[in-house]
Amino acid sequence: MSAFASVSARRLAAAALAAGAVVGAVALPASAASHARPDSRSRVEISAVQYDSPGRDDRSNRSLNQEWVELTNTTRHAVDLDGWTLKDESGHTYTFDGYRLAGRATVRIHTGEGRDTRTDLYQDRRAYVWNNDRDTATLRNDRGRFIDDESWGYGRRGHRH
Repeated sequence: MSAFASVSARRLAAAALAAGAVVGAVALPASAASHARPDSRSRVEISAVQYDSPGRDDRSNRSLNQEWVELTNTTRHAVDLDGWTLKDESGHTYTFDGYRLAGRATVRIHTGEGRDTRTDLYQDRRAYVWNNDRDTATLRNDRGRFIDDESWGYGRRGHRH
């Protein structure tokens, strides 16, 4: 093979690799492309936040429980959330105690008091946690590693790091 053919073959291979990388990056969902997870095995994500409970903020238990964060397990396998934390910017922290999130399941973590079930957990607080104007809900695993977050009121909705 001539030196020219060898250089051309390397350039062609490099171009093909670069094109594949571009196509691969474009084909990724926006959340995966912009929001890499350090703990890729868990795949638990904050799927929704109701930070401003509907109606008047009268601190009633009903109003407090209409403020919640929703987590979804996107895998087929259950994830043990024991020791995981959900925290706001002010430092209010909810620690999961002995809870397993089933595969392809969702759980809501309500601010107020209530009886924990498979689909609803309660922080048992008597005051609001999530600020209506802006805040960030951060989920960490039992080792303190970042799993996911959701921010609002910073000029855009969505994930913030």
